[in-house]
Amino acid sequence: MPRRLAALVALLAPLAVVSLGAAPASAQSYVPVSGSGSTWSQNALDQWRRNVNQFGMRINYAGTGSSDGRNQFRNGTVDFAVSEIPYGLRDGNAVDTPPQRGYAYMPIVAGGTAFMYNLKIGGQRVTNLRLSGDTIAAIFTAQITSWDDPRIKADNPGLALPARRIVPVVRSDGSGTTAQFTTWLATVYGGQWDEYCKRAGRTANPCGTTSQYPVVAGSGFTAQSGSLGVSGYVAQGQNEGAITYVEYSYALNTGFPVAKMLNSAGFYVEPRASNVAVGLLGARIDNDPSSPTYLTQDLRGVYANADARAYPLSSYSYMVVPTRLESAFNEEKGRTLGAFAYYFLCEGQQQADALGYSPLPINLVQAGLDVVTKIPGVQGQEVDIRKCNNPTFSASGENVLAKNAPQPPACDKRGPDQCGTGTGGAKTSTPVTTQRGAPDAAAASGGGAGSGAAPADTATVAAGGDPVALDPSALAADPSLADPSLDGALDPAVAASGTTVSAVPVSLAARDGWSTQSTLVLVALALLAALVVGPPLAWRRLQAREAQGGQQ
Repeated sequence: MPRRLAALVALLAPLAVVSLGAAPASAQSYVPVSGSGSTWSQNALDQWRRNVNQFGMRINYAGTGSSDGRNQFRNGTVDFAVSEIPYGLRDGNAVDTPPQRGYAYMPIVAGGTAFMYNLKIGGQRVTNLRLSGDTIAAIFTAQITSWDDPRIKADNPGLALPARRIVPVVRSDGSGTTAQFTTWLATVYGGQWDEYCKRAGRTANPCGTTSQYPVVAGSGFTAQSGSLGVSGYVAQGQNEGAITYVEYSYALNTGFPVAKMLNSAGFYVEPRASNVAVGLLGARIDNDPSSPTYLTQDLRGVYANADARAYPLSSYSYMVVPTRLESAFNEEKGRTLGAFAYYFLCEGQQQADALGYSPLPINLVQAGLDVVTKIPGVQGQEVDIRKCNNPTFSASGENVLAKNAPQPPACDKRGPDQCGTGTGGAKTSTPVTTQRGAPDAAAASGGGAGSGAAPADTATVAAGGDPVALDPSALAADPSLADPSLDGALDPAVAASGTTVSAVPVSLAARDGWSTQSTLVLVALALLAALVVGPPLAWRRLQAREAQGGQQ
């Protein structure tokens, strides 16, 4: 009987492991790896790190800011870094020198830099604030200092805004989020930004992009370290009137609203996954493999994207990975880092939307999979992009996420009406008034007649996407410009030429209902229960029989 039980255990154990899903490689083959950098991306990265613990991977990460992460990678004190900006940034008179060690950029996730705020009217939290780019720039250059400023009122005709001081909260550390935000300021509001920098004591002219936000003395600004620092400050009850720039994920986690931002089409939108995906149709990616900035982004087309659904401050984040065995990086670490990268480029992207990010488009996943092979020691995998399980794209490469992104409601169009629905992590609506001065229940709920929500089949962005950079407005006007035969992939001829290409987000519809995987999980749990409970019960029954036979 003991031999039979042992045989049963040997038979059932592999079945249970297969049903639950085996690790991508033997746990004994993994060694810990360490990284540091971006807090903009940290919420996604931390979730992925927890997910791969089951496979024996130990990915240590410290969110110390993009600038520190790049410095640590350059100095060889970490195995990888995460940043929203590449090396080579000229910040004032200083240049962020690229490292001597071999490295490459790998896109990891997309998202929107949001404006999280803490504001009340008559003791009730405001959850539906709207801000134009002009107003945002004026707030963060100390030109608008009170919430009842006429320019903010013009953005919010349905709100009786209070005469409360605005407290802009900026980053005190070197930050990729700051660099992204100031790149937008320098690009769209250059003169205004230069004047502010001059008042803050910066001598560089033009002021340009900076990862260290300049603060004018006596301006009422406050500075906090990290994304948790700025979002945590805004979320404190005593800090009513505060507003900060931070990745959308942090507003979701704290339960606070974000401002809907006015886009070039004249609609106020928030950085949900689909709005970010549409916005990034205007991104131009460096597609020259010989370039030191290969796969990094030019966002000028995102800022000016004329699609009504586009969020203007959408961007990508990158992992800086080693490409040579140096600075204490060995093949064992490369095996672990490579397996982690394979995971988050495909499976990990499934959680991006729920975490407050937007999954990568198909062309950047393909490019990222190529970058993985450059990590020394990686166990290369033949990944079928059609079975990647990245929720952004279907097996055919159809651009579902951008194609099915809903049109904004009519009350989000710039004008006398205003939606009342909450944004970000705020679940409650805010009552608004119509031109007649009476509360508008339909606007407050975000629904009702005339909401302006368009059906999915009216989307103006073509599915599939054309690998050649196109003006977003031209693509919207003529979807036939996209070549569906390419399935969203990069044209090899374009790739070889080094031509800048468009980032093309696509999506796979979410799975609903019972699935084969659900059945397998139940079967696995039953098998595991049998393995744990069955042998002891059988052994006790065998001993009882032997005892009974002895008494006879």
